[in-house]
Amino acid sequence: MRRDDDEVTITAYPNGPLIVRGDATILDVEGRAMPRTRKTVALCRCGASTIKPLCDGSHKLVGFCTQEPAGG
Repeated sequence: MRRDDDEVTITAYPNGPLIVRGDATILDVEGRAMPRTRKTVALCRCGASTIKPLCDGSHKLVGFCTQEPAGG
């Protein structure tokens, strides 16, 4: 699938982070824009990352597991 360069997509990876692709603004807990050096970043979903809101791979260590949606 080809993306428009201006399009922002967020993909939830099974048992892993949210992958944000595109020129999205990510805000910290104070509401300030976080500096970005890449067009693609991984956001923590497990809560164990030491660099929240970014993912550091801790989901693998803590056994984070996503569940299938009901009826899916």
